[in-house]
Amino acid sequence: MSSTGPSTSATSSPAAPALPGARRAVYLKQLHQWHWISSAICLMAMLLFSFTGFTLNHAAQIEAKPEVTRLKRTLPEPLRAQLEAFAAQHVDAQVPLPSEIADWANASFPLDVRGKRAEWSEEDAYVALPRPGGDAWLRIAVDGGAEYEATSRGWISWLNDMHKGRNTGTVWSWFIDIFAIACVVFCVTGFLILKYHAANRPSTWPVIGFGIVLPAVIALLFVH
Repeated sequence: MSSTGPSTSATSSPAAPALPGARRAVYLKQLHQWHWISSAICLMAMLLFSFTGFTLNHAAQIEAKPEVTRLKRTLPEPLRAQLEAFAAQHVDAQVPLPSEIADWANASFPLDVRGKRAEWSEEDAYVALPRPGGDAWLRIAVDGGAEYEATSRGWISWLNDMHKGRNTGTVWSWFIDIFAIACVVFCVTGFLILKYHAANRPSTWPVIGFGIVLPAVIALLFVH
């Protein structure tokens, strides 16, 4: 004769909720990960922008000696006739040079005018070629005379223009936007990491407050 005891349930008990300390550790680990990734992305660009911030602030003390290059060529007769006819049809327009003339200009001068807009008149076509750290232009007259001039103001001027995004093109403009977003992530994650460690570092909030108040006071009292 067998006896049966009370039945036992094979179901497992529900999992215990994660401890607050464990959640804090996971969150802090994520902050550190985003912080170092954004700092790695920003590293070289932040050094560049910090250096050029100094050079721009002292632009009057940093002398630049422009170097000017001037070249002259003569447009071949068949292309001269094409240019004259094209100029007569596009007075006061801003359209690129005809492809054959653009190819000749690229082969004759150290430039690339493909797709660059030219200012047209009855006498000539003028192509402005601004660039970081300098300037350049090309003028081709209907009589066949072609002139090219390029001005370079040195590598510090080039870096300053890169800082400002002056005549740097679309890709560099995108890079500046991405860099700015990465800097925001770097600063926000750094602030949150400081917040988590503030209990063990009494100087955290006074230093943060000083970093916020100092530029505001200087702007209010000394910038007019």
